[in-house]
Amino acid sequence: MKLFNRSLKIILPMLILLSAITANAQDARLRFEKLNSLEDKARDVVEVNIDGKLLDLAKRVMVKVNDQDAKKVGQAISGLKGIYVRVYNFEKENEYNIADMDEIRSQLNSPGWEKLANVRSKKNNQKVDVYTMFTGDVMSGVAVVVSESKSIAVVNVIGPIDIDLLAEMSGKMNIPKIEIERNNSVGEKPKN
Repeated sequence: MKLFNRSLKIILPMLILLSAITANAQDARLRFEKLNSLEDKARDVVEVNIDGKLLDLAKRVMVKVNDQDAKKVGQAISGLKGIYVRVYNFEKENEYNIADMDEIRSQLNSPGWEKLANVRSKKNNQKVDVYTMFTGDVMSGVAVVVSESKSIAVVNVIGPIDIDLLAEMSGKMNIPKIEIERNNSVGEKPKN
C-alpha cells in the first residue's frame, strides 16, 4: 500500500503536468467543424491538412535538399505540428452565414490568442484578422481569417515558428517579402 501511495504521489503530478502541456498545445488548433456546412453552398472548396507523417517527411526533405534556401525553410518549420487551410469560394455575394466566421473568430478570442493585426475594407466587405499564440517566449500558433462577400479563407499553423529565419527567407522560394523594421543603434544609418 505504501508503494502504491508513493507511486501515486509521483505519477499524479506528472499526469497533471502532461495534460496541461497537451491542452496548451491543442489550444492552437482551430475547430473547423462549423465550416463543414459551407461545402454544399460553395463553388470551390480547398482543404489542406498537413500534419503527422506528411509534415515530418516535408521537414526531412527540406533539410536534406542541396539548396541552402530550402534548408533554411526546413529549419524555420522544424518544430511545426500542423498546417491547416480552408478556403470556400461562392458564386454569389453573402451566400454563407456570417455567424460561421464569427464562431471561428470567437475561438481566437479565447485565452492564449493575441490579435496581431486586423484589416477592414468596404470593398467586397473584406475582413482580415491575424492572431498569434505564444507559449512563454515561443510562438506556438498562428491563425489568419479572411472573409469577403464571395469567399472565406482560414489558415491555422501550429507549432513554434522561427520568425527571424522566415524573415531572412522572405522574397525567396515563393515566400512573400516580409519587411521587418529593426531598431538601429543611435547614429547608425539604415541600410538600403
